[in-house]
Amino acid sequence: MLDAHAVRAAVPMTAAVAAVREAFLDLAAGRFAVPQRLSFGDGTTLVMSACHTPTSTTVVKTLNLATGRTPMILGTLVWNTAEGQLVADAVEVTTLRTGAASGVATDLLAPPSAGRLALLGTGAQAADQVRAVAAVRPMTQLAVFGRSRSRALAFAERMGAEFPGVVTRVASSAADAVSDAEIVCCATSSSTPLFDVDDLPARVHVNAIGPYLPSMRELPAGLLEDAACVVVDQVEAALEEAGEVIHAVESGLVERSSLIELGDALRTPPPVSGRTVFKSVGLAVQDWAIARLLGAHGASEWGGGEQRGAAERRNLAD
Repeated sequence: MLDAHAVRAAVPMTAAVAAVREAFLDLAAGRFAVPQRLSFGDGTTLVMSACHTPTSTTVVKTLNLATGRTPMILGTLVWNTAEGQLVADAVEVTTLRTGAASGVATDLLAPPSAGRLALLGTGAQAADQVRAVAAVRPMTQLAVFGRSRSRALAFAERMGAEFPGVVTRVASSAADAVSDAEIVCCATSSSTPLFDVDDLPARVHVNAIGPYLPSMRELPAGLLEDAACVVVDQVEAALEEAGEVIHAVESGLVERSSLIELGDALRTPPPVSGRTVFKSVGLAVQDWAIARLLGAHGASEWGGGEQRGAAERRNLAD
């Protein structure tokens, strides 16, 4: 069982971004079987799985969410190959792979020189959103906004220590945070839009990764209507779970056919101008990508464990 510290030590963000990019390309090429995510108890328990058909490797992840509990999210990831099985802390894998997906989208859609990041939300997903942007762009400024100013201050201080060359501040509002941003990352559980479309600069890339239920919305409808392109991790999943996308399509603001899946966008990059959006609800292929790295990192240890286990069994038999 790999705990959170072991997961983090084995997979740096740069490697996670590269692995998730490759997984989305494989998804676009039809190399994954990905059942729709199962959700129980109004989204309090989630089950995700994927099989990479060329290698017959699989990943299954379960998450349980309970407000008021510390930690709020608990979960387990199981990675299966012909050589063995790995079990890891699913929460750490989830934050890492979710950040990595934002890194992939940011690298594709944000201007190469973009350095001003606005982060909305200071929960479990927030830090890896910052790390992912820093992995693909020359981040120079970070504006943080959260519902709790004290938590936002503590988070900004932590990020300032982790990225000492970045000018970090706590914004007075979401509108203040995004007003001069070149990249925006939204990582909240909001059920209402966090800002108005007019609060944004004319050229900005926005990642939205928090909501995972149709009732949740971080982005204003006008942003999706106005955006030069709206990229999603998977159209089918977005139309099942992404409140912003569901609302925009059902209201006629966005045509379903105009939604671009991330894997397809990587294969044929869309023309980039104005405002761009990446809306993610999370796919098991991202978990598979991180699990593959964990498996590769620990392969020699598995082998040693197998040999030791066989020797112990022989001793017991004798």
